[in-house]
Amino acid sequence: MKKRLKPAPGLYPLILALFTTLLSTACSNSPNKEKTTKNTFTTEVKEDTAKQKPADAKAIMAKREVPVLCYHQIRNNLASDSKRAHDDIISPDKFREHIKMLADSGYHTILPDQLYNYLVFHAKLPEKPIMITFDDTDMDQFTVGNSTLKKYGFKGVYFIMTVSIGRKGRINYMTKENIKQLSDEGNTIASHTYDHKNFAQFTDEDWKTQIDEPTKKLEQITGKKVEYFAYPYGIYKASTLHKLKEHGFKAAFILSTTRDENYPLYTIRRIIDPGRYTAKNLYYSINKSFNKTKS
Repeated sequence: MKKRLKPAPGLYPLILALFTTLLSTACSNSPNKEKTTKNTFTTEVKEDTAKQKPADAKAIMAKREVPVLCYHQIRNNLASDSKRAHDDIISPDKFREHIKMLADSGYHTILPDQLYNYLVFHAKLPEKPIMITFDDTDMDQFTVGNSTLKKYGFKGVYFIMTVSIGRKGRINYMTKENIKQLSDEGNTIASHTYDHKNFAQFTDEDWKTQIDEPTKKLEQITGKKVEYFAYPYGIYKASTLHKLKEHGFKAAFILSTTRDENYPLYTIRRIIDPGRYTAKNLYYSINKSFNKTKS
């Protein structure tokens, strides 16, 4: 009968120490499970998108529209405000109430890149997607709008009119630092011309002053490409829509008018959330306005 060899005294601690070191090294070299899952998902989405054949205008028009909301001024009405201006003004309390309703109703905000990939490459969107956009650079969009969205984990799209950056007066406007912060926090910064000139009245020179120069300025502020545009007053001119692509834009947003069948990416519909609406009115309007096309 063979005798078992017993380890020399003091060998047990050495073996235990060696085992512990090997285990620690293996753990430190193994990737974080959650991080790996997220990175893999992102890679797969990019690869799937790269393999997809881009949808043509007809296919894009047939897709179910994603609700897109538009806000301008988030403040209380003044006696000097015109009746027309009331549609573009929503009180801070009502704005907060409406955003809370969207969160409570299960909506998930998306950004333009997600919408573009859905329309062009059939990418998946979260359940009950919605986009929240702001026009004209007003400071209240930063102080009230952004702070409210963050409360619910929402992101927004800010269409910047560059002539107004940093201006103060009866209406105060966002600074470069505000715009940079919005971008750094994951929101989308996009173009709304230099000084709100009607797109349908553009001259050849306006493509430089109203489009190219504002794009360059916003890219310098954010350090990111600016690829989306919103038409002042929601007005577009069909014969010049093709030029937006030539000037670097992937998509553009109108208001609640009819989309152009030849350029649906450059006539994405939005609706204004008027200050007179209750949260219930807004919910009804979203479902009435954006459920007309196929999914």
